[in-house]
Amino acid sequence: MNHNQYETVIILTPVLSEQQMKDAVKSYRELITGKGGEIVHEENWGLTKLAYPIDKKATGFYHLFEFKGDPEFIKTMELAFRRDERVMRYLTIKLDKWAVLYNEKKRRGEIGVSKTVTEEAAQ
Repeated sequence: MNHNQYETVIILTPVLSEQQMKDAVKSYRELITGKGGEIVHEENWGLTKLAYPIDKKATGFYHLFEFKGDPEFIKTMELAFRRDERVMRYLTIKLDKWAVLYNEKKRRGEIGVSKTVTEEAAQ
């Protein structure tokens, strides 16, 4: 089976309770792993101000999934997002080998914005 690496960010409606938000994230985690995908990394960015209002809401719960999966699965997952009233927006991108390497280095702490800025200022 052909597995690519993807990154998906979902924005959940802010009207959810903490438990409802966790349940929504859990359901998508289980969707990914239940369809043969492998979660590589997850980040809960929490309740964050939106750049512009969506459905008259100024904030949303952001959650990132980095995972390996079959290209056909992306259609299934995005259909689930569109049907789920808890999901205000989503974006999935396919990661090339350079993006995968970058993410791995970032997680190991080898890449950081403050580190780069500090190094440039020192030169």
